[in-house]
Amino acid sequence: MNTPPVRLATLDDQPAVAALFDAYRQFYEQPADAALALNFIGSRMRNRESVILVAEADGQPGAGPLVGFCQLYPGFCSVIAQPIYTLYDLYVAPESRKSGAGRALMQAAEAHAKQHGFARLDLTTARTNHTAQALYESLAWVRDDIFLAYNKVV
Repeated sequence: MNTPPVRLATLDDQPAVAALFDAYRQFYEQPADAALALNFIGSRMRNRESVILVAEADGQPGAGPLVGFCQLYPGFCSVIAQPIYTLYDLYVAPESRKSGAGRALMQAAEAHAKQHGFARLDLTTARTNHTAQALYESLAWVRDDIFLAYNKVV
């Protein structure tokens, strides 16, 4: 099996990316909501608020449906005084897992960040998502055992 090619998403990809995004949200136990997914992804794309990379099926760019995506949000790290990306979303459709799509998306995210002058990529994942953790560690991502993450709903 060929590794799925990865490219930047375009506005033409919005419906397919939104469908993958809806499935991603369901993976994290959110209710299915195709309209919300389409609106959210469309807003990010139209407003250029994130970078979305997509993996295609069939091993040839433009040859098949989208099988996965990752979304990067730009930000800054005050400590190193440089721009960083938060890799917030990474999802591969269940039927395309073990195809290399997740690895290809992660590698493309790193290349994109490096090419555009970003100093670091950050991500968080569920403590129970051992499959994703194994992928990240195989790509030399380092788990943070010093800092704790907090959030608060407002």
